[in-house]
Amino acid sequence: MTEPLTNPFPFLEYEGAMQGLGEDFYDEVAAAEFPRHILRFRNDALLPLLGIEPEKTLDGHFVESFGKFEAVTPFLALRYHGYQFGEYNPFLGDGRGFLYGQVRGVDGQLYDFGTKGSGRTPYSRHADGRLTLKGGVREVLAAEALHGLGVTTSRCLCLVETGESLWRGDEPSPTRSSVMVRASRSHIRFGTFERLFHIKRPDLIRKLLDHVIEIYYPEVVNDDNRYINFYRALVERVAKLAAQWMTAGFCHGVLNTDNMSITGESFDYGPYAFIPNYNPGFTAAYFDHGGRYSFGNQPFICRLNLELLQSPLSMVVSLLDLDSALGKFDEHYRFYHDRLLLRKLGFENISAPEATDLVTKTIEILQDTRVGYHEFFATLAEQFDHGWRMDSSVILENIDLPKGDWLSWKELYFRVLNQLPIEEMDSVGDRLRHSNPRTALLRPAIESVWEAIDSEDNWQPFQELVRKLQARE
Repeated sequence: MTEPLTNPFPFLEYEGAMQGLGEDFYDEVAAAEFPRHILRFRNDALLPLLGIEPEKTLDGHFVESFGKFEAVTPFLALRYHGYQFGEYNPFLGDGRGFLYGQVRGVDGQLYDFGTKGSGRTPYSRHADGRLTLKGGVREVLAAEALHGLGVTTSRCLCLVETGESLWRGDEPSPTRSSVMVRASRSHIRFGTFERLFHIKRPDLIRKLLDHVIEIYYPEVVNDDNRYINFYRALVERVAKLAAQWMTAGFCHGVLNTDNMSITGESFDYGPYAFIPNYNPGFTAAYFDHGGRYSFGNQPFICRLNLELLQSPLSMVVSLLDLDSALGKFDEHYRFYHDRLLLRKLGFENISAPEATDLVTKTIEILQDTRVGYHEFFATLAEQFDHGWRMDSSVILENIDLPKGDWLSWKELYFRVLNQLPIEEMDSVGDRLRHSNPRTALLRPAIESVWEAIDSEDNWQPFQELVRKLQARE
């Protein structure tokens, strides 16, 4: 007789890193009790990182741990503040989630399990602490799409529908409820430091900095100037993240400082959108009337948020040194942006003048012609041919390009191809296919998936879309 499989989640080696910081940083909370628990998504791709075998993990194991919330360690609602649309808000904190636990992956890195929609906390204010099912579906899709595109991102471990009816102003209501569990490097935010500055606690800023450096920046832990070296490293990480968003054609939508991770990781996806075409003025959030968080503004906003972080850090670090470190942001951003865009074009390690010209010309023509951003790169990957090296006129000859200066772009692309040794052509094709999947997470794709769920409770289109995103098809 086969023995029943044991739930692996309670037997992970949870670490109390955040709890060890002390009660100045969090409040212990309890999870809500829900009338139903239906597992709608389980991320089997993440389980091996945790040392868990997917084939030995039942749906019921996810529900027990992350729907019914059988506690292993105390649940911690983290305290933080933040600048929201440029205005400081001291009334934030985890209002509909908590830190479920922290686990060391098989790669040696520490990962957080953070909930979203798990009930009210001391920071819920007048909200219900719940997450709509559509919001959960959207975050699952965003995280898997971004991961597939090479963006440094949190990912969803699971999504459980919870059987409540919710009322929202931005969705047809009543709408269905869910709870989601996010796996990320850390849930410590820029706003975690901003709160400590607001309450005038430089001692706690030092304590938090030591914690962050020890766990997430071990390369500087033994430096005499580890605080400023941490900030230098963070500036580079955030610049790289902004470059990843821009080349992936992703608009986060709400880059408040409470949505900026201290590890330089992308997380907390609300009204995001992938751009249909290259438009710097594109905004994802319907309430962003002034375009503060528009697609093209993202590098500037990331830099601004790093500048705002200098206020708390200046309690323990020289402001002059902080300014000097931030001065490298644009250089880091340009380096990563150009390298990533060149990879989308199939290239790596090409000479500087042609590389710069090709990046500039590509952005210009994408913006001028408004050709589909994701479609252009996917078509480039699909139609790539070794014959492009022989004759520029056959480059993308099988698609009807909108009016624009495509002839000069093709000539430039042709010249760059001919810089490479002939044996490099296969590598160009490989890079194109790896960097440019055909499946793009545009709004119509998301709405089509949600319509099937909402009207027919049909989850097959969602599951198929997740499969394609994870397979980079």
